[in-house]
Amino acid sequence: MACAFRFAKAVSGLIFPNRMARPLYMDAVITPHRSLSERGFVVLISVVTLANVASAAVFLAMGATLVPIFLGLDLLAVFVAFLVSFQAAKNVERVQVTAREVRVVRETPRETVVVWESPTAFTRVWVEREQDRLVELKLALSGRELPVAAALSPRERDEFAQALERAIWEARRERI
Repeated sequence: MACAFRFAKAVSGLIFPNRMARPLYMDAVITPHRSLSERGFVVLISVVTLANVASAAVFLAMGATLVPIFLGLDLLAVFVAFLVSFQAAKNVERVQVTAREVRVVRETPRETVVVWESPTAFTRVWVEREQDRLVELKLALSGRELPVAAALSPRERDEFAQALERAIWEARRERI
C-alpha cells in the first residue's frame, strides 16, 4: 500500500517540493531507544549525588581528603555519559522508498546528510543472519553497501527488513 505523502523543505520561509515529492512506499524514521527519561535522569543524578556526598562526608571525617575529589569526578563522569547519550538520542535515520529511488538520510539537530541514494530497480536488501537472528541489515548496489537500522533490536530490524523489501517490491511494480 502506497503512502501519498509529499515532503517539503522550508527555505527562507518559502516551501519548495523536495526531489522525493512522489508517492512514498516507505518513509521510516529510526530513532535510538532510550529507556531513561529526563525526569529519570534528574532522579538518578540526585541519588548518585546524595550517595557521593554522604560517602565524602564519611571519608572526610576519617581524614581521607582526596577521596571526595574522586567521588566528584565519578559524578561528573556519570553526568557527561548521560549527556552524550541524550545527544545521540537526537540523531535520526530516515529511509525513504519511491518508485524512482531509495534514499537514506541521517539527521542530527545541526545537519541533514543524504548518505545513500540508489535506483529502486537495482537496490537490494542484504540481510545477515546468525542462528535464526538478524545480525545486520544493509542496502546494496553494485558493490556498495550501507548498514541501516542499526539502532533497532534484532527482532525490530527483522520486521524492518521485511517492510523495506515489501516497499521496494511495490515501488518496482509501479515502474512496470
